[in-house]
Amino acid sequence: MMELHDPKLKQRGRASVDFLAQMGIAAGPVLQKVGGEIAEKINTDNLPDDLDARDQTINSALSESSAYATQRLMGDWHGRNHGQIAIEAFEEILPDLQSTLDATTNGPASLELDPDLKLPAYWDGVHFHRTSGGWDGHEHMGYVHGEIIHKKMVARFFPGGIFQQRHAVAAMAPRDSYERILDMGCSSGHFTCGLANAYPDAQITGIDLSARMLEHAYRTANANGWNWKLYQRAAENCGFEDASFDLVASYILIHEIPADVVEQVFAEAFRVLEPGGDMIMSDATRYADLDKLSVWKADRGAKYGGEPFWRETASLDLAEVARKVGFVDVTAEGTYPHVVKGRKPA
Repeated sequence: MMELHDPKLKQRGRASVDFLAQMGIAAGPVLQKVGGEIAEKINTDNLPDDLDARDQTINSALSESSAYATQRLMGDWHGRNHGQIAIEAFEEILPDLQSTLDATTNGPASLELDPDLKLPAYWDGVHFHRTSGGWDGHEHMGYVHGEIIHKKMVARFFPGGIFQQRHAVAAMAPRDSYERILDMGCSSGHFTCGLANAYPDAQITGIDLSARMLEHAYRTANANGWNWKLYQRAAENCGFEDASFDLVASYILIHEIPADVVEQVFAEAFRVLEPGGDMIMSDATRYADLDKLSVWKADRGAKYGGEPFWRETASLDLAEVARKVGFVDVTAEGTYPHVVKGRKPA
């Protein structure tokens, strides 16, 4: 396998990325202090049901808290700067990495970009996760986000690792093997790798709106010798024929789209599945599974973390959405990730 991953950052980039990662560790005592002040000053059982009123109540109670001010400042600084710091770290190593990037543009995978694609309004111009310039804000944003931000920063804060989570969810599909799998919102290919490892004999197709993310997924497939078929298409209108797949899956796509589009995505998954085919969708924790204070923490983090659709999608009953579009044997389990499975009737 060609070494496309595990970037060897240079001293300046490594120091900057490590500083960002260490901020998360340093924030721990600050968060504990804020939690103690909330417990002291607020009766969380009496928090308003309305989320905006709840936010105002807690902000008012913590208005004199230096710990809360510090927490917000650290979060805002990280959100504003993490993307640019990762880009600068990448550009330092690009000369050493270029030959590998070039080599992995050839291989068994295929990539079809659509220069005439009309990007949906919910996606066009939105800087998800406050990533500098959005998902296509840099020529190599797929590598920057997939290999540096995800693996050098984000992965440090997830018990067991974000990639182990993806592989575990991929293996949760009902059958031991599939022939034709569709990964909706495949991004740079992390979950797609999980699907490829869980079902090595399947033909895997991935779709995403981001050309830059798809390009990195394409390189990843070639580096591993996988024949993925990758297309720049919207999950709610993927363009494949009816009954084209026996498994349709996604990982952490749903919170990136509006609630009405979520139902369209489930309906599209139903359409392109063959009778008897399986669906497995996973996403962030449902608000219904959290207490009021935990909902506030998640909602505030999303509001200021570049997640414009988090609240409306986290408020959905995804199992009910799946049943509404026709899936049967629907199950929903887990907090993060929250995993919904269903079957298209034979």
